[in-house]
Amino acid sequence: MAEKKQLSQQELDERIAILRRFRSLLEQQRNKFQEYLNVLEKQQNKIEIEDADAIFAHAELENQIVANIASLQKVIVPMEGMYNAVRNPSGPAIPTGEEENIERLHLDLAQLQKKVLEQNKRNRNLLQQSMNQVRGQIASMNLMNPYRGRTSVYSEKGTVGSMVSVNA
Repeated sequence: MAEKKQLSQQELDERIAILRRFRSLLEQQRNKFQEYLNVLEKQQNKIEIEDADAIFAHAELENQIVANIASLQKVIVPMEGMYNAVRNPSGPAIPTGEEENIERLHLDLAQLQKKVLEQNKRNRNLLQQSMNQVRGQIASMNLMNPYRGRTSVYSEKGTVGSMVSVNA
């Protein structure tokens, strides 16, 4: 049977620091996803009452949150690699409760991502329905236009002088 290698205090401290930083990043990402979900839910209400300015403001805020999530993800991916390296199941265990917290955070993130995607899909469908209604209203307005089909007197082709006579 393989003998378990003892970690030095410095190695142990480094591993614990990596785990804590990884957990902190996952918590930040979870908070950003929660914020994103809240914005999407508020956006749904504004779509339903057809408040275009508020929808635009929510879309801007949504873009900022997505950018923050993307930048966090760029840090989390290498940190997760470090976490997996120090977790080494064949080696000695790290004496903290951090691993359970990290697993719980992963589950929370997965659930939040699912909720965000569902809410995003609902909002897209509502926006699509709203756009279809507006298109229908515009089409019906064009049918009621009494000048529809008539040409403008300003768009008619006529003879136009091409030379100017200047007498001094």
